[in-house]
Amino acid sequence: MNALSQTHSQGVVMTQAYLEIRDLVKSYDGKQQAVRGISLDIRKGEFVSFLGPSGSGKTTTLMMVAGFEMPTSGSILLGGREIAPVPAHKRNIGMVFQNYALFPHMTALENVGFPLRMRKTPAAEIARRAAEALDMVGLAAFGGRHPREMSGGQQQRVALARALVFGPDVLLLDEPLGALDKNLREQMQVEIKRIHRELGITTIYVTHDQSEAMTMSDRIAVFSQGVVEQFAPPLDIYQRPTTRFVGSFIGDSNFLDVTRQNDGLVAQGIGALNIAAPSQAGKFHGLVRPEAIGLWTGGDEQGHCVLSFLIEGLVHYGDSVLLIGSAAGLNLRARLPSVQASHLHEGDTIRIAWRENDMHLIPVQ
Repeated sequence: MNALSQTHSQGVVMTQAYLEIRDLVKSYDGKQQAVRGISLDIRKGEFVSFLGPSGSGKTTTLMMVAGFEMPTSGSILLGGREIAPVPAHKRNIGMVFQNYALFPHMTALENVGFPLRMRKTPAAEIARRAAEALDMVGLAAFGGRHPREMSGGQQQRVALARALVFGPDVLLLDEPLGALDKNLREQMQVEIKRIHRELGITTIYVTHDQSEAMTMSDRIAVFSQGVVEQFAPPLDIYQRPTTRFVGSFIGDSNFLDVTRQNDGLVAQGIGALNIAAPSQAGKFHGLVRPEAIGLWTGGDEQGHCVLSFLIEGLVHYGDSVLLIGSAAGLNLRARLPSVQASHLHEGDTIRIAWRENDMHLIPVQ
C-alpha cells in the first residue's frame, strides 16, 4: 500500500464520514424547483451513481453537495456535521468535472499538486504526494507534460489524481467520461472502480449512461424531474423497479396493463394470470424484459404466457438479436441469442412465451 492509499484508508477508519442528504430543495427563481425534497443516505465507502436524463436534478444535487450551489432548503451532513453553509474549499470534497478543468499553463504534476499548494503543504510533500497520485492513475511518466500534450483520457486521469491527492472524505464525479470514446470510457470505468476499491472512498458518480451506472455502482439513485424515483442496488433497479419511469429508463422493457378482477389478475392481451395479486392497488404496469421472452417450442402452457408474434423488425447485436413486433394487439420486443434467431426474418410469425413469474408488477400511481 503506498502512502496515498494509507492516507485515505486511515481517514476511513478515523472519520467514519458518511453523507446524509435531507429534504434538499433547490429553486433558481423561487417558483420552479430543480430539486424537490430529495433525501438520501450514502454509506461510508459506498459507490453511488446519480442516474437520470438531462434536467432531472442529478447534477444540481451533486453541485449542492460540492458546495458550488446553495440549497434553497434542506440539509447536507458529512460525518454527522452540517456542511450546507460551509464553503466548497473547506468541505474536504474532491471533484472531477466532465471538461477536466485543468490549468493549461501547468504541467500534470503541477495540476495535481495545486490543491496541496492551496493548503500550504510543504513543497517536498507536494512533490511526493502528487507523484504518488499520478502513479496511482498510471501516469507516473507524464508529470512534466502540459494538458495540450496529453490525450483526453490522460487529461481525465490527471483530473482524477488532482481530486484524490489531498485525501478527500468524498469524491464527486460529474459525467467524467462523457467526452471520451467508447473504448476509453470502458478503460476509465475499470480504473475508477479499481481506485475506489483501493482507497475505499465514498464516491458519487453522476451519469445519464445506464450501463455505466449498472456496472460501477453499489447503489443507484434514479432521478426524474427533481425527485429520486428509486434508490437501490443495480439488480433491484433492473429487476424490481418501483415506478414505470425506472422500468422504462433502465434497459429495454415491455409494459402490459394488468388489472385486479375479483381475487385475480388479468393482463392486457393475455387474459387471466395464475400469479398472486399484490395487496395494494387495483391497476398495475406489468413489466416483462425482452430477454425473459423466448421461442415457444410446445409443452404445458401452465404458468406461461404464450402468444403468436409477428416480426416487424430485427436488430442484430452480435451475440443476440432484438425482435421487434406485435402480438395480441401489443407492441413487444424479445431478445434472443443469435444462434436461436439465425433463421428468423422480418414478416415471420412465430410463437413466443415467457413465464408469468417473470412479469414484474408496478402499482399504477
